[in-house]
Amino acid sequence: MAATMKQMALIVSFFGFVSFILGVLAENKKPAAGTPVQNANGVTCKYPSDPTIALGYLSTAFLIASTVAGYLSLFYPYQGKSVPQGVLFKYTTFTVFFNVSLFTTGLAATMLLWPTITEQIHLSNNVHSNPKYECPTAKTGLLGGGAFLSLDSSLLWLIALMLAGNVREDFFEEQGDDKGEFGKASTDAYDADIGVKVSS
Repeated sequence: MAATMKQMALIVSFFGFVSFILGVLAENKKPAAGTPVQNANGVTCKYPSDPTIALGYLSTAFLIASTVAGYLSLFYPYQGKSVPQGVLFKYTTFTVFFNVSLFTTGLAATMLLWPTITEQIHLSNNVHSNPKYECPTAKTGLLGGGAFLSLDSSLLWLIALMLAGNVREDFFEEQGDDKGEFGKASTDAYDADIGVKVSS
């Protein structure tokens, strides 16, 4: 079953929104710090069980899904008609939004993965020789910022999709006009030929 532009837009929006929600939840569930427990060799950090790491990775996965869907939606052959990529990138506005979408996606992925991986490292390496170690967690605010950037990324892909739709319309209208003019010219020439033959 062939997808329509509206369906692709809904898929991009859905994945982007889910990524945003999961990122916000990951930020809210993240503990401020662990509890240092003194031992003979230094400190063992006790962290409360929380779903931050799982939510962070899931948010990143949905961001990637939204990006892949957004990218594919721009070049998908709707109604069996495809537009060459070179034609799309001739339009400055489309090119700008395409590049901004990619940049925003990369920034969102960085802001989601960095604290998630840091949190995982803190939980895995919880024994420290420094008795004054305070058992920190990942930097607060990064997951939330990544979540908002993830939502922004999906919205930018939607704008790029709308611009691609405009380019498609212009491209196929020009193709249609060219065929129409050629057909008309051929008919006029044929009619002129008949007129010459009849008159001779």
